[in-house]
Amino acid sequence: MPSALLRPWRPAVAAAVLSATLAGCGSSTKLAPVCPQLSLLEDAADLTRFSGPVGTPRDARSLMLAAGISAVPAKCGLAGKSAVEAVLHVEAQMRRGPAASGDTAQVPYFVAITEGDHVLTEQDFVLGATFRPNVDQVAARGQDITLTFPISKTKTAAAYHIYIGFRLTAEELAYNRETAQQ
Repeated sequence: MPSALLRPWRPAVAAAVLSATLAGCGSSTKLAPVCPQLSLLEDAADLTRFSGPVGTPRDARSLMLAAGISAVPAKCGLAGKSAVEAVLHVEAQMRRGPAASGDTAQVPYFVAITEGDHVLTEQDFVLGATFRPNVDQVAARGQDITLTFPISKTKTAAAYHIYIGFRLTAEELAYNRETAQQ
């Protein structure tokens, strides 16, 4: 993945991932395994959905949903002699806008694994939220995701990189890039 698409972790995400990864690797009697790197894609860390057709002016009245990934807690450990296993989940804040209909939101996100410049796998997941009456903001937690990385005497899990972000439409991606420049 091009490094131009990455932004530094938000402090909450960095603290959650770093402490979970470092604290979660291995036991006290063995050395901790090297874990894959984990990055939130800058352009896909937030999602803003508006009502109306593409090209319609976007303002607070047409806001349907705003969501932002707030943390990706993760831990890793050995899975036998030839693999490292990482377990993670996505946490996000979701806000319902005035143009929203209904009390639920479903937001797609992806987890991609790379080795060098090669994408090995990419899988989509859905983050769901239910808004109680008169509540427009909720915290959402995704399912636990278990990833297994083959290792050997010459290759550690540091050879791999995990990328996470919302699965955005072209319009949502353009909106993120426009607002990032302001």
